[in-house]
Amino acid sequence: MPEDPVAMRTPLATALLAAACAVFGSCGGSNTASPAPTPGAAKEASTRALEAGASALQDKPPIEAINAYLDGFHFYSGSPDMQMEAHHYCAILDEELIQCVIYDGNVKNAKLMGVEYIVSERLFKTLPEQEKALWHSHVHEVKSGQLIAPGIPDAAEHALMTKLVGTYGKTFHTWHTDQNKQLPTGIPQVMMGFTADGQANAAMVAERDKRFGIASADKKKQREDIPAPAIADGADAWQKGRTVQLADPTGTQHGHPAGGK
Repeated sequence: MPEDPVAMRTPLATALLAAACAVFGSCGGSNTASPAPTPGAAKEASTRALEAGASALQDKPPIEAINAYLDGFHFYSGSPDMQMEAHHYCAILDEELIQCVIYDGNVKNAKLMGVEYIVSERLFKTLPEQEKALWHSHVHEVKSGQLIAPGIPDAAEHALMTKLVGTYGKTFHTWHTDQNKQLPTGIPQVMMGFTADGQANAAMVAERDKRFGIASADKKKQREDIPAPAIADGADAWQKGRTVQLADPTGTQHGHPAGGK
């Protein structure tokens, strides 16, 4: 007899499933458009017909597994002033591993900007020391109120953030639409998350908050009771002067020397 998928849900899975919303819809706030228009020709009728047929006839298990929407902010490792909003659509692989696709908006024509893998502290501690430098903590993102799960009740979001506060993320952006690039050109970049007040551009956060009808300051106050775990050694390596980044063969990457430290 097949196992009941509902009965198999772990606490984290339950919390994330509570965060499910109208995926790729407004998700509790105004729609966020992509900043980069595409340069190609408009869809022809034959393409639209193909899309409709594929949608009706093909199963998409990996896509259908996406059940949580998180909105937060990233910056390029090595370039903390180069910041952007990131819309995460996530699927649970198990209690300690989540995978997310990242878009530059939450509308149908949003650009696939990158990926993020999220692991528990236990799994993070099993990683080689060199690997850990690619990962960032989520403590400040949660406690500051900057990471949100739009469109769900406060209690459900609070439970979700309690689960995420002690996790670690590894993020690569492959399409740098924050630079108005119409195509995914250039080298994929390692991204990091903020770790202290004053790092994120206040105007960027305020604009996001206004669009979703929330206030990060209110979220921060609501999360005061969430314990802030100590950050494991090796994470957020950029704070200790160790910047890890992929090198551009032209010798530059996003305005700073290639190669990192």
